[in-house]
Amino acid sequence: MADKHTTNDDTDILVTLDLDDGSQVECEILTIFTVGEQDYIALLPLDESGEANEEGEVFIYRYFEDEEGNPTLENIQDDDEYEAVSDRFDELLDEAEFEDMDE
Repeated sequence: MADKHTTNDDTDILVTLDLDDGSQVECEILTIFTVGEQDYIALLPLDESGEANEEGEVFIYRYFEDEEGNPTLENIQDDDEYEAVSDRFDELLDEAEFEDMDE
């Protein structure tokens, strides 16, 4: 699903996703986090000009690395798993906002 990693001038790591409809979308990696014993990745799709999408849409996938450190993404098929992962991502966002308020 994800095949290319690039960086922009701000040193954000970007991933190009091949979507089911045959199109591609460039995404910024927001975070990689763990729920249970599984790693997940949150990706922010960028528009044509490289800016965050207006809807605030985020893609969340299972995240794996092979022995050589090459990443693989996998769709989350189970509704309960997706809900637990989404809830944890929301908690991470809340924690980040709280930390920003302290600064």
